[in-house]
Amino acid sequence: MTPIRRVIAATSAAGLLALAACSGGDQTDGSDASGGSGEDGEAGDFEPVTLEHAFGSTEISEQPQDVVTLGWGSTEAALALGVEPVGIEQQTYGADGQGRLPWVAEALQEAGAEPTMLPPAVEEPPYEEIDSLSPDLILAPYSGIDEEQYELLSEIAPTVAYPEAPWTTPWRDVITLTGEALGLADEADGLVEDLDGRIEQAVADHPELEGKSVAAIWDVGGVFYVYRPQDSRVDFLLDLGLTSAPAVEELASGSNTFLYELSYEETSRLESDIVVNYASTQEEVETFLDQSYAQAIPAVQDGAVAHIVGDDLVAAMSPPTALSITWGLEEYVDAISEAAAAAE
Repeated sequence: MTPIRRVIAATSAAGLLALAACSGGDQTDGSDASGGSGEDGEAGDFEPVTLEHAFGSTEISEQPQDVVTLGWGSTEAALALGVEPVGIEQQTYGADGQGRLPWVAEALQEAGAEPTMLPPAVEEPPYEEIDSLSPDLILAPYSGIDEEQYELLSEIAPTVAYPEAPWTTPWRDVITLTGEALGLADEADGLVEDLDGRIEQAVADHPELEGKSVAAIWDVGGVFYVYRPQDSRVDFLLDLGLTSAPAVEELASGSNTFLYELSYEETSRLESDIVVNYASTQEEVETFLDQSYAQAIPAVQDGAVAHIVGDDLVAAMSPPTALSITWGLEEYVDAISEAAAAAE
């Protein structure tokens, strides 16, 4: 019995229940996965690389052939670089019945790939399912794994964790880290350049966005959330030429770096040129607008609200990924543009 299998055998009952929650996806033998396309995918071209991260460093000495992706964004980065993972962690928000986000489903269909869809890592990664795929690389640069989980995953295969903290890696870094791990660093740099070009074009097409202050919110489950500049969705709004409204930080409370709860009695203090309101459904939007605390927000009074409606569109920019940017950028920017025009 290998070390990782001994650990699996000793996991808690809760962990075993999570391991049993397998999806119905078909398992592949990994024969379709590669470290790249064309000549770049040949093992002889691969140069060993050592990647630094929050738990130390990971050496990748040979061309990865059977890649597993965990967390968010590395699946899209790999697919965009022409690599089909043998195992992909299922997503629970904005995904289809198989746990695939729309842009991932489209890419897999186009490639004719059918990777194993791994159970979501609610408390811990699905070690047993990952081990059964015999991967030679595990990508988790935007994930929530802790050091112990990293060590267990590293028993299975070289594992690339996040550079600094869980769920904080910028989307550009997710792409470049994935590219470096796969021996496709130049291709990854080109991909980032292309996506930046698309964003820059969107900004050029919508000059009304430039310099407008923004507050990003979500009123759900009886709680009014405000997202801070460190949050990935706000960071992307800033990429579009917007600025974070000073009131966002002035009203911040609690220890969470990325968002905070704002009392309904204080919404009138949330001053910004525009508000970006995330919602799962149009009904949720209407319910929000019917509330007196919503109407107390200055931007709402001005009609300068961009409603980002639908779990898939919200997910596309929370955070953006190598595939979701092109998938949702036009609709996303159009909604924000209308709000910016109302703020003129």
